[in-house]
Order: sequence, then structure tokens, then C-alpha cells
Amino acid sequence: MASAATLQDDDVLGKAYDRRLMRRLLVYTRPYRPLMGGAFLILCGQGGLQVVGPLLTRHVIDVSVPNRDTRTIWLSVAVFMGVLVVEFIASYWQTILTSLLGQKVMRDLRMEIFVHLQRLSISFFDRNPAGRLITRVTSDVETLNELFTSGVVSGLGDLFTLAAISIAMLITDWRLALAAFAVIPFVVLVSALFRKWVRETYRDIRVRLARINSFLQERIAGMKIVQLFGQEDREAKTFDELNKSHLDAHLKSITVYALYFPAIELLTSVALAVMIVAGANRVEAGTLTVGTVAAFLQLVRRFFQPLQDLSEKYNILQTAMASSERIFTLLDTEPTVRDTAADRTATPDKKGFDVEFDDVWFAYDAPHLAKGGEAKADPEWVLKGVSFVALAGTTTALVGHTGAGKTTIVNLLMRFYDPQKGRILVNGQDIRTMRIEEVRRLIAYVQQDIFLFAGDVATNIRLANPLDDAGVERAAKRVGADRIVRRFPDGYAHVLGERGASISVGERQLLSFARAIAADAPVLLLDEATSAVDSQIEAEIQRALEVLLADRTTIAVAHRLSTIASAELILVLHHGEVMERGTHRELLASGGLYDKLWRLQAGEAEETLPRAG
Repeated sequence: MASAATLQDDDVLGKAYDRRLMRRLLVYTRPYRPLMGGAFLILCGQGGLQVVGPLLTRHVIDVSVPNRDTRTIWLSVAVFMGVLVVEFIASYWQTILTSLLGQKVMRDLRMEIFVHLQRLSISFFDRNPAGRLITRVTSDVETLNELFTSGVVSGLGDLFTLAAISIAMLITDWRLALAAFAVIPFVVLVSALFRKWVRETYRDIRVRLARINSFLQERIAGMKIVQLFGQEDREAKTFDELNKSHLDAHLKSITVYALYFPAIELLTSVALAVMIVAGANRVEAGTLTVGTVAAFLQLVRRFFQPLQDLSEKYNILQTAMASSERIFTLLDTEPTVRDTAADRTATPDKKGFDVEFDDVWFAYDAPHLAKGGEAKADPEWVLKGVSFVALAGTTTALVGHTGAGKTTIVNLLMRFYDPQKGRILVNGQDIRTMRIEEVRRLIAYVQQDIFLFAGDVATNIRLANPLDDAGVERAAKRVGADRIVRRFPDGYAHVLGERGASISVGERQLLSFARAIAADAPVLLLDEATSAVDSQIEAEIQRALEVLLADRTTIAVAHRLSTIASAELILVLHHGEVMERGTHRELLASGGLYDKLWRLQAGEAEETLPRAG
């Protein structure tokens, strides 16, 4: 099982066929065996019908025409037309069944990937770009759809068609059949060369497309900088070079296909020429009928078509194996933070939770240590022996320079990560012995970078909480967010844009506060929750916080020290250690780091703050 490895790059192709991967893929078809079986039976029937036309042709030429048997001729025509109708109907249902199979497997696989992604630890998302994960759910799964609709079942159908035609040729005249089969080694050789070239061109196309996607994602995200510094022409030139590189790779692929198909046609024509020469000589010698030669000419053309199709399906199989390798690497990745005792939950009353950090050490680059693994030579410790107790109903503030470890403490309490050393306790119970879901249910979290979903206001406030509309409105009113909602024509049914971009930062912050109130959790985490709002909205939030903080254990990460001056306990962090602790007055009186921070923000200090590094 993969634990936390970074997912492999998109340009890795892997094996052309991997039995282990194919077995895992076929598991997803088990619920849809009737669809797969029906499609296969139809394809087998179509393969069998391929020999009907040539055999009818032989009978008409050798028997009906010499005997002037008009009735048999018209009957043969009717049978032939009937076969065409049956093939049309069979082709229709085969397309329907294989498409249904592919779409249903895609739906199940996408759902499994999405559910699995939600189980993974935050450390996984720290290492893997969102674009790569989106590719797994979209492009890679779509590739597997092509495998099931045009690869597995159709490939088996092609093999059955080859077998049916081969048997018909051998029964009809084994000498002519062997003459036709003599071309097969050359077809195999050409197909092998084709597969090798296509493999290389496919890798080039995928790598260059990945470069285009990466370039676009970065430039669109940084469009303000591009325009501000007048880089439009330079970026357009760079993109043009990437675009031309992608075009060249595609042209190379087109060239390979342009050589392959005529080569197969040439070999087919050679086989037909051999049939004509050999057949004519034997007809002249009286050992073969004209009808048999005519039937063989049709059978030979139909024989090489499945061979050509199988070569194309090789490419589908190859890309599908690469995509499935990446998908299963993702699905095999285990969360680094997981439940260890699902039967244990936090049982204390919702009001009155003490939170304690007991000699906590944590390093982002050594998550394996949390599971008892061997320590790496020199982990970069973000927290070093942090200990404190946040008493129930009080506010504990975390202050310090950027990178001091403030947000890491918040992340550890929410069990996004587990510490490598030490314990985090809630009312004396180690949170690692509690269900992750239960730990997070105890916490309301308001972050600096507010995330709102592209949905209506009520849904963004409610989330998973079982609140009715009246409860949502009460939560909004407590933080003054109702004045924002009143501006919307649809009120709480108003749909926000992606990430709430249609409203201001301060308004998004108020809605996130309403969400925290709606959670009605006993522990409140504030991660620089007022650092990005203006003074007027900050005043509104401060008024709402006075109500929200009552009877709750609050841990607040603060940049503006004025917002946490009333906290019962202030921890001053520096390079991952608690350098000072106390109340606002006590810390000012000590004349230490907190005092310098306070005077620096108040504009009264000339000295600079010690820098991290």
C-alpha cells in the first residue's frame, strides 16, 4: 500500500499490458456483467455473420447462376439483406451496451476516487497539486471509458471474428487459406513497429500537453502580475513555442498513422493478389471454382480488418494501463492520520472542554515518526516541546512571527496532522484515541483565507449542521451577516460565486463567522480571523465574538495584538517554542518579545523584530 508518496507524473506510460491492473479494472465491471455479457454475445454474433456474405456469394456463383436458379438467387439476396439488417441492429445494441458499461464504470470509479480523496490527510494535498488530482478524476477515468467501450469487449469480438473467418477459410479451401496466412507475419511486424512509434509519440504528446496545462494554470493565476509588468507579448511568445511543440508531436503521430494504415492496405492487397493468381491457376486447372475464389477475396478483406483494429486497440490498452496505474496509485495511498479506536468517542458535556498540549513536537517532513517509524537524521521541527493548557471557557491567544508555528498548533488540534512526539488532550483524553470525525465535531474553525462554496448563502452557513432556515438566520444575525444577506434579491437562497468571489473579503469573513456559530461547537479556533478586514467590519466581528466566546474554549492565532489583549492566556511563539506566556499586562511588564511586538505595531518601537531563519 502506498502511504504518502507523491503521485507519479503524467508522462509515465508503464507497461502495455499488466495482468494485475486488468484484474483490478475488471472488478468494476462485476455489477454490470449482464451489459458486458450481452455486448460480447452480440459481437460474437456479428463475427459469425461476417462469413455469411462470402458463403452466399460462393453458392450463387457456383450453383445458382449455372443452374439458372432465379429463386435461389433472390432467396440469397433476401438472406444477405436480412444479414445486413441484423448487423445494423446488433451494431446499435452493441454500441448502447458498451457505452452504458463504460459510463457506469466511470461513474463508480470517479465516486470511489472522490470519496477516497476526502479520506486522505492534508499532508497528501500539500505534496500533490490540485491539477494533477483533477486529472485523475477526469482525464484518466475518461481513458478507461474508452478501454471498456472500444477495448476489452470489442477486442474480444475482434478475436472471435478472426477465429470465425479463419475457420471458414480453412474449411472452404485450406491451401488458399495458408497462402493468405503467409502475409500475417508481415502484418505483425508492421504492427509491432507501429506500436513502438505510437508509444513514443503518445508520450511526447502527453508531456507537451502537461507543459501547456502547467503554463496556463500558472499564468492565469498570476494574470495581474503579467498585465502589471506588461509581459503579455513575452508570455504569448512562450505559449506559442509550447503550442508549436505540441503541434509537432501531434504531426509526428499523424505521420505514423498515415504510414501504418496504407501499409496494412498494401499487405491486404498483396494477399488479394496472391489469392487471385493462385485461384486463377487452380480454376484453370479445374481444381477450384470461381465462387470459391470470389468468397475468398471477401474473406481475406474481412480477415485483415480485425487485425488492423487490434493494433489500434493496443494503443487504447496502453494508455488505459498508464491511467489505471496512476488511478490505483492514488487509491492505494493511505491517510497518514486515521482512526485507531473507532469505538471511543468524546463523551463530556459540550460546554467545558480543556485543551492541553503536552510536550508536543512536530515536523512536516517526518510524518512517519507519528506512527513509530525511525527518525530521519535531522527533521525540521516546526514545534519543539510545546506545552500549555487552554482552560474551558477561556481564550488562549497564539502570537509570534510568520513561521513560528501558530497555525501548525491549530492544524494539529483539528487532527489534520498527528504530532511525532507528545500528546494533545481534550478533557484529559488523547485525541488520537478519539474518532477524527468526533474531534472535528467539537471544533468551530474560522480561518484567515475564507473558503465559501459556489452555492447559496444558507448552505454555506449550514454545511453539515442540522439547522432549519430559522436557525441559519439566527446564526447570521449574531454576527451581523444578515445585513449582507438582505442586499441579495433572493436572500439566503442567493447563490454565491466560486469561493464567494462576488462579495468582499470582510463580508466573506462575516459569513464564515455565521458558519462557526451555526456549528455550536465547544471549542473555537480563530486563525488570524480578523487580519484581512477593515476596521468597521472588525468592530462588528469583535462584538459578535464577545457572545460567541462565552463558555467556549477558544484558541486564537492573532496578527493584530489589539484583538487578543483581553485573552486569559497569551503564548508567544518563536521558532516553534513557547518563549513567553501570560496575560497582556504581564507580558508588557516583562519587557520581552511580546512587548517589542506590541510597541512595534503601535508605532513606538524602532528596533526590529528577530527574524525566523
